[in-house]
Amino acid sequence: MHTPHRNTAHREIRMRLSPDAKRAMCAIAIGFCSLVRVAKGAADDAAVSVEQLVERVKPSVVVVTFSGRDGTQQGLGSGFIVRSDGLIATNLHVLGEARPITVRTHDGKKFPVVEVYATDRTHDLALIRVEAEGLPALELGDSDTLKQGQSVVAFGNPLGLEHSVVQGVVSGLREDVDGRPMIQLAIPIERGNSGGPLVDLQGRVHGLLTLKSQVAENLGYAATVNDLKPLMEKPNPVPMSRWLTIGTLNARLWDVPDDVHWRQRAGQILVEGRGRGFGGRSFVLSKRDVPDRPFEVAVTVRLDQQDGAAGLIFHADGGDRHYGFYPSSGKLRFSRFDGPDVYSWQVLAEKSSDDYREQDWNRLKVRIDDGVIQCFCNDSLIFESTDQQFNEGRVGLAKFRHTAAHFKQFEVGRKVSSRVLPADTREALEQLVADIPTDRAPGGTLVEQVLARTKSQSSGSVLRDRAQQLEQQAARLRELAQAVQAESVARQLAELFKRPEAGQPAADVDLVHAALLLAAIDNDELEIDAYRQQADEMADELRSLLPEEANASQKRETLHKFLFDELGYHGSRTNYNSASNSYLNEVIDDREGLPITLSVLYMELARRIDLTVDGIGLPGHFVVRVHLEDGAQQLVDVFGRGRLMTLDDAKQSVQSYTGRPWSDDYLTPYSKPQIIVRMLRNLLGVANSVEDPESALRYVNALLAVEPDSATDRLFRAVLCYNTNRLQQGLADVEWVLEQNPPGIDRRRVEQLHDLLRNGEISE
Repeated sequence: MHTPHRNTAHREIRMRLSPDAKRAMCAIAIGFCSLVRVAKGAADDAAVSVEQLVERVKPSVVVVTFSGRDGTQQGLGSGFIVRSDGLIATNLHVLGEARPITVRTHDGKKFPVVEVYATDRTHDLALIRVEAEGLPALELGDSDTLKQGQSVVAFGNPLGLEHSVVQGVVSGLREDVDGRPMIQLAIPIERGNSGGPLVDLQGRVHGLLTLKSQVAENLGYAATVNDLKPLMEKPNPVPMSRWLTIGTLNARLWDVPDDVHWRQRAGQILVEGRGRGFGGRSFVLSKRDVPDRPFEVAVTVRLDQQDGAAGLIFHADGGDRHYGFYPSSGKLRFSRFDGPDVYSWQVLAEKSSDDYREQDWNRLKVRIDDGVIQCFCNDSLIFESTDQQFNEGRVGLAKFRHTAAHFKQFEVGRKVSSRVLPADTREALEQLVADIPTDRAPGGTLVEQVLARTKSQSSGSVLRDRAQQLEQQAARLRELAQAVQAESVARQLAELFKRPEAGQPAADVDLVHAALLLAAIDNDELEIDAYRQQADEMADELRSLLPEEANASQKRETLHKFLFDELGYHGSRTNYNSASNSYLNEVIDDREGLPITLSVLYMELARRIDLTVDGIGLPGHFVVRVHLEDGAQQLVDVFGRGRLMTLDDAKQSVQSYTGRPWSDDYLTPYSKPQIIVRMLRNLLGVANSVEDPESALRYVNALLAVEPDSATDRLFRAVLCYNTNRLQQGLADVEWVLEQNPPGIDRRRVEQLHDLLRNGEISE
């Protein structure tokens, strides 16, 4: 795994503590929950008691949280109200990166942040805005007037202990802490304090808690409030629609409303929330051209609530008028929407159908021809209508009421694909797995039989259906589905990188395709072609931005502006060790990732505009090298939003991450198989860190599909097979190693592993 950059914006630094220090930390945390009286004589005549100060200030202190990639709460910090109309100050690092942000006030009310009003990365400061009026704002002081030894009080949410307070003194005024002026405090600062106000005994804000000392427990730093004031005077507002890049639908493909949360993930479009329209209606309209009649529009949909409704719309005018075909409360319905409310909605047909599978994916399709509209569910004709109230318009997706729904495989064209497993194949597959054993993992023979029946990745849904019907076999069926998927991907990788002769694999391998295959190891519903098309569409848009007869430098500059400034791609610091950062589809969706996945996207976009870029696998950190005109070359840190690097920067990076001495060999370009192998080893590192041998086995299988002669990986797979009771497969790997006898192996240890596997109960 790569080691992440040291994030200079993330100011709360973990420390290794002795048992005594840990006990002291607990005492400090408990002290945060108690009010601390100011020593007698410490305050001047205008000061109030700490108790009175707390009652005055506490209503203005807020909890700031941001969501993780899965929508759950990821981070927690503090902030305070600086203007009654909803303007709130905090640290920039509290906001995460491109995350939905929520503010909770002292009285428990929650407000979504609608705008990042201003940011200052140098001073780690931010202003955010919520839609609210009459909030209690704090008075801002003058931090230049602070004196060493002056009493101050800090407010925040340390270690999740919300609305805590602690009193201390200004221990120093430093002009250069990480390159900026800071207030040094004799106050302990912990995770969750960041962004909280530091006030004097008159209740005026002089700083924002920011940085924990690395050398002492009861020492911290605060940014000065005087550095915050220019942001209020000259803001640089960013609406949340631009701040949020995680899962954002492509605005070139969809018109997206702002009433509910429409997002994309793993090739799916997800929607949740209640729309502003009558009945909770909300819809997105495709920007794709609608063909002349006859044409078809289709989507595969799954509803999380069976009393909800979601599906296709067509002949839409962009407002309230359109047709709709969708499941609703377990039935299939065809409706015409003539206006904004139920009195102008016409249910043209409705019925229950055995072709509709509740709690499962269903393929909806509408065929529009002259004078007739046909509606299909899972390839069966459900409705046929001659209603001609609307004859033209756009196509899209809609949801109603409280429904949370998932959509995938949206298509519009003269003829759309079926995507439905044939009934006879489905029946044969169900019979094949009807007597699957429950006491051991499915063996290779059964995987072969499933692949022979389906010849595709669509078998996963059938296997999951059967697992739901047979609860006792569910665990093993899911293992079989995963094994089929992983083996299918491994075979595709082997085919992609096969060596027809003694030479290297073909150089024209599409890295986007190969990287998406890695994501498909764990996600059998991933729509690889959809993401390949998205990469092509990104390249088309990038190409349209290039000046005529652009040289290599102009191409690089345009690529950087497009990828980093306009689309907001950036290195993942908040969730660096998440497997999501190694899944190219999720990197494309969320616009953040590891150095190597971001570099793959960068390289493939560059290739599509005829800009030559090498992948450079520095130890600990992956970068790229751009070939410019006249033989010039430029190293680029894609993880650092396109930061240009010198050779000295590269040497410093290697030293920082690994401590190794420099070697010019580090600048040797990676081949495409090497890039894929490095991505797989990142995934393997994630699996090992969480002790997930099943995932580790899938990744090693894929590794060996690309590098079949790797004795080290074969031995590691043998160990995994032993630990997961796949003894026969493990034995085959060990015997291969013993037969090949490659240099560098400890043959005695390999023979010991061989004995362990051979003496076990070997069965499939």
